Amino acid sequence: MPADAVPDTLTDPPAATDPVPSAAPFPSPSPAPSPSSAPVPVTGWGRTAPTAARLIRPRSYEEAVAAVRECGVRGGIPRGLGRAYGDAAQNAGGVVLDMTALDRVHAIDVAEGTVLCDAGVSLHRLMEVLLPLGWFVPVTPGTRYVTVGGAIGADIHGKNHHVSGSFARHVRSFELLTADGRVRSVRPGTPLFDATAGGMGLTGVILTATLRLHPVETSLMSVDTERAADLDDLMARMTAADHRYRYSVAWIDLLARGAATGRAVLTRGEHAPLDALSPRARRTPLAFRTPSFPAAPALFPEGLLSRRTVGLFNEVWYRRAPRVRTGELQRMSTFFHPLDGVPHWNRVYGRGGFVQYQFVVGHGQEEALRRIVRRISGRRCPSFLAVLKRFGEADPGWLSFPVPGWTLALDVPAGMPGLGGFLDALDDEVAGAGGRVYLAKDARLRPELLAAMYPRLADFRALRAELDPRGVFTSDLSRRLAL
Repeated sequence: MPADAVPDTLTDPPAATDPVPSAAPFPSPSPAPSPSSAPVPVTGWGRTAPTAARLIRPRSYEEAVAAVRECGVRGGIPRGLGRAYGDAAQNAGGVVLDMTALDRVHAIDVAEGTVLCDAGVSLHRLMEVLLPLGWFVPVTPGTRYVTVGGAIGADIHGKNHHVSGSFARHVRSFELLTADGRVRSVRPGTPLFDATAGGMGLTGVILTATLRLHPVETSLMSVDTERAADLDDLMARMTAADHRYRYSVAWIDLLARGAATGRAVLTRGEHAPLDALSPRARRTPLAFRTPSFPAAPALFPEGLLSRRTVGLFNEVWYRRAPRVRTGELQRMSTFFHPLDGVPHWNRVYGRGGFVQYQFVVGHGQEEALRRIVRRISGRRCPSFLAVLKRFGEADPGWLSFPVPGWTLALDVPAGMPGLGGFLDALDDEVAGAGGRVYLAKDARLRPELLAAMYPRLADFRALRAELDPRGVFTSDLSRRLAL
């Protein structure tokens, strides 16, 4: 079935029948798809630390098997749409497997709310296909331009983690191509599932996945917005009322100091019911509209995102937000993915790119969060994309990022003087509070901190050693952190 088609008769994804037999070898593979004739530079979304690799773009499962068998001594790593901020989908001197050609939607069960699709299908494409049928993806991060395989490999989270957990919690099964060229059917509750969910592509190549979906009546969101005067005010508001909403996120001003340290705009929402729409909007309640703006220029002026300009932006953004507003109807794209409307928005940081730093500390470690926010505001980091969320119950992935508590994500230009040492100090603060940093956004964590942040690291390493003794699946991230 073509990737852009939905069958007239929607079929149930097989509950016990897999696209290929569990742990069965493929037929004799066709010749490996031709890689790029020469290594090409590859970076994460932050556009820092580029390394060169040969690119291979499999167009079938058989080609994916052949590509894995031909990776060579430097190994290979699967890659989706390149939205990991750091070096997780880079492989210096080796192969990068571009999985985006495997992008078919195989079957949708409208009654049960499940979809069987290739791992190269993007969340954007799933929204296009599923919303007219009254279903929505269970978890979405701040961009819809991530693939299903990438969503599982990074075990992505969204504004609803306190209610719904991370992406892998909604995966019924997936097909994994492992280093021995075999395809295994993997289900929740198994070690291979828990190692792959958040495993950053290091256990194998996800080929297909079956996902549970969330029912919706419309493609609009009912949104409540309020301002918080400082960090304590913000945390109190989130603690008191987040449980009433499916989605919650706070933009936080990390340049504000003194009594205003941590001031924020808190936005929470629910999927709008049909009766909340105007009579005209009810004619097409599930229309998926995504506004687009001009792309950021390829050569963006260096230094434009200074403390002064970002400080001005933050002041305007905070002041223009309503003190309290309830029930505003917004498009899904506005609520979930505002930056997706600006193609190549990552260029605004200039040639040097940017670092996105995200950490989580547990409940009971609020003082550690306060100290970190004060350090960031005191350092005058020019960050205008800073958000605070609350995480709910931890997910089973051994390297899955979320744990119950508070997570803060911020972006800073990579060329900020002294940035490396400053972030190292924040790492120490996070680790000392029993927290962790998000590997899907990392490009610089010191390896000695990893075991303290991820207690199941030894289990992950042991399973990898058994499953892939030759190190077929390798990335810049895995070499840097000895994963």
